Amino acid sequence: MLLLLFALPGLYILYLRYNAGRKESVLRFSSIETVTRAVAGRQGAWRRHLPFALMAAAVAMAAVAMADLQVPVVAADVSPDTRNGRSISIVLDVSESMSATDYAPSRLDAAKQSITRLIQGSDPRDYVGVILFETGATTASYLTDNKQKASEAVMSIGQSGGATAIGDGLALGVDMAISIPDRRGVVILLSDGVHNSGQITPQEAVEYAQRAGVQVHTVGIGSVEPAFVKNDVFGQPQYAELDEETLAYIANATGGRFSKSLDEQALGGTLDEIGAALGREVGYQSVSDWFVASSLALLASAMYTIYGRYRIVA
Repeated sequence: MLLLLFALPGLYILYLRYNAGRKESVLRFSSIETVTRAVAGRQGAWRRHLPFALMAAAVAMAAVAMADLQVPVVAADVSPDTRNGRSISIVLDVSESMSATDYAPSRLDAAKQSITRLIQGSDPRDYVGVILFETGATTASYLTDNKQKASEAVMSIGQSGGATAIGDGLALGVDMAISIPDRRGVVILLSDGVHNSGQITPQEAVEYAQRAGVQVHTVGIGSVEPAFVKNDVFGQPQYAELDEETLAYIANATGGRFSKSLDEQALGGTLDEIGAALGREVGYQSVSDWFVASSLALLASAMYTIYGRYRIVA
């Protein structure tokens, strides 16, 4: 619809040609002195062109109105699906690297405590579910509005010894987030590793989230110094590696936010911020009515200048 604005230069060219033709007709039956006196005296050049300017502005406002421009609105209830509450799917990495003890008492235990606090502080209308991923992905707690039940499911999660299937976990989290109609789906994904397992790549999972309209917030669990996990079969130390680039890509591509924590306090604060942000949902509100009203006002003004008491005679 905004392409209609390109019609304005064409209208202006037609207007110039129209005026040129009228001036030639006037000169056949009058004199230059008469025309000059009339223009400079009662009306003036700007008044003669005022009706066209008003009409052109009205056309521009109408084109913008038909484009249905929208502005961001920050509010707790911005659309029907948020008034019904949200479906929050928490996707937690339980791979072997989450056993690292650089977070007290361990990365997994620190994550469980922070997630429990997020669940308890969520909106009563929200449903919360938990997905776990390591070599594959599984459901630890289905969507429920029973926050106590969900919290107990989180605290009962045990440490795994598998790899890191971020794509599988994210895809299953998106499935959960869209399982209840008419609710906004949100995924919160926590990981401290690099995708190295599973059937679905992170890119494929992101495409699925985009098609489903699900926003994904990602939290990277890392530390200042490399976190020791174990010695391999050759006695070489193995350290946890955080793939910040992939986690940032997932968040940015789905309209979420990526955060990195360095200790258990930062992790808790990050999840608290995400929980607070969910209560300030950003939606979009159409402003087309304002442009429709402006277009009608400009049309009325143009009609008045042409036919009103102080009408302009070109």
